[in-house]
Amino acid sequence: MEQNSRFIILGSKGNAMIRVYNTLTKTKEEFQPVNPGKAGIYLCGPTVYKPSHIGHMVGPVIFDAIKRYLVYNGYEVTFVINITDIDDKLIAEANSRNMPMAAVAEEMTEDYMRNLDAMGVRANVDHFPKATEYIRQIIGFITDLVGKGFAYPADGDVYLDVVKVSGYGKLSHRSLDQMQGEGGSTAGQKRSLYDFALWKAAKPGEPSWDSPWGNGRPGWHIECSVMSGELLGKTFDIHGGGLDLVFPHHENEIAQSESRNGCPMAKYWLHNGLMQASSEVGKVGGRNTREAETGDLQSQEAGKISKSKGSRAFRDLLEEFDPETIRFFLLSSHYRRPIDYSVERLNEVATGLETFYRFFRRYARITGELYYSLEPPTRRSDGDYEPKTNELVIAIAEQRNRFLEAMDDDFNTGAAIGVLFDILRLLNKFADDNKLESGKPDPAKIRVLKHGANVLRELTTTLGLFREMPREKSFGRNTDADSDDSELVNKLMRLLIELRTNARQSKDFAVADKIRKDLAAIGITLEDRPTGTEWTWGT
Repeated sequence: MEQNSRFIILGSKGNAMIRVYNTLTKTKEEFQPVNPGKAGIYLCGPTVYKPSHIGHMVGPVIFDAIKRYLVYNGYEVTFVINITDIDDKLIAEANSRNMPMAAVAEEMTEDYMRNLDAMGVRANVDHFPKATEYIRQIIGFITDLVGKGFAYPADGDVYLDVVKVSGYGKLSHRSLDQMQGEGGSTAGQKRSLYDFALWKAAKPGEPSWDSPWGNGRPGWHIECSVMSGELLGKTFDIHGGGLDLVFPHHENEIAQSESRNGCPMAKYWLHNGLMQASSEVGKVGGRNTREAETGDLQSQEAGKISKSKGSRAFRDLLEEFDPETIRFFLLSSHYRRPIDYSVERLNEVATGLETFYRFFRRYARITGELYYSLEPPTRRSDGDYEPKTNELVIAIAEQRNRFLEAMDDDFNTGAAIGVLFDILRLLNKFADDNKLESGKPDPAKIRVLKHGANVLRELTTTLGLFREMPREKSFGRNTDADSDDSELVNKLMRLLIELRTNARQSKDFAVADKIRKDLAAIGITLEDRPTGTEWTWGT
């Protein structure tokens, strides 16, 4: 099939109906933002007192993909991730290290940002507000709550009077009896054990700010209410976070925000599953308990990877695994499910990714062009193509629609990634059936392959995958052509491949097999093709 215009395939036309699971209503709802054509996303970020671990990357990667998909669907999106840089744990860490709290917070924030850079998230976030930058607004917010009778001062602290809050418990679907605690060391100051601190009186030696109630600092929950409202408005679209934040954090955010503002805080509450230590719940390196299920906070909490469980610093994990492998891993299941973490699972994902890299190298051999140089449509409507009659083009259209249906259904990245593998199989089969790597292939069929690859790139881009070419892999061009070391490696590999080829021609298969096996042992894979033997490293 030969034509001058672009290839056209079936696609979803017009505005898609995206449905999201709302924790507040426990149902899937059509996504209808507060302001048509715009969307605001607030994600609860870390308390920066220790280096980030892989659990800290779950929410950012998931909600980064959600933003990318909304932008792809034509929305103007504002994405906010907050930084909690004042907290009991942070103060304790600063004291243990004998250094200022602000210095610890800055050091750990820089660590967090470097990790977000590696995961391709940081550049896609519009605001990283820090709690200490909003002290004036926090004091004003609390003052309003006191003035409206929803909060009360007590010995330098200020508490929210939960009994006066209509609908308290509606997010976590708990009654007051189910939420009752012991009240902690300040129980005697509270009107009821349900009440929580909006402002905490300063203890000797702690960082503090002046307020109408004396020197002190904000409570945890009030920080997010203030920062989200300042940056996204009194009512915004999506509030995200881990399942473990539903109660008390998000429940308390709702209570204080809606009491003060008299309107819903967020339309949709999206909660991702927690990072688990294995396919069953259990402490890393410890005894497993029962299986974790979607939405089951108790079982997921039992196996949650956290700083307190001695989890591995994320920067160390990046020494062993490519960031793309980790991002692919985090998106390989539905975001509401618990994520089963293990080094073995990451290795499995790396193996799966290599099937994409092999196709990218194959694409370069066939077309003389880099897959990473393709410039696909960046909007869903621009990717709507008319089908024509080519079987591959029609099949790719069907797979594209499956991908979009999965993402429209509560951002099901796991199912969407499954579709990407199906598209890959179609493209490889087309190249095999039409012998595109041997002889002089039909130019029209090469253009069909290019079209299919362009659709693949369109869809992977919406998930933030394959954004740029990994430096250690070859995709048809030497990306380190000026490097003496790289040139030496290339020469040595050409020599070994030539020796193996000569051994096979001489029927010395023992030597040929030994060369392949020994190279495989150090991570180098040989692929015999009609055009010659190719080698890859790093899988």
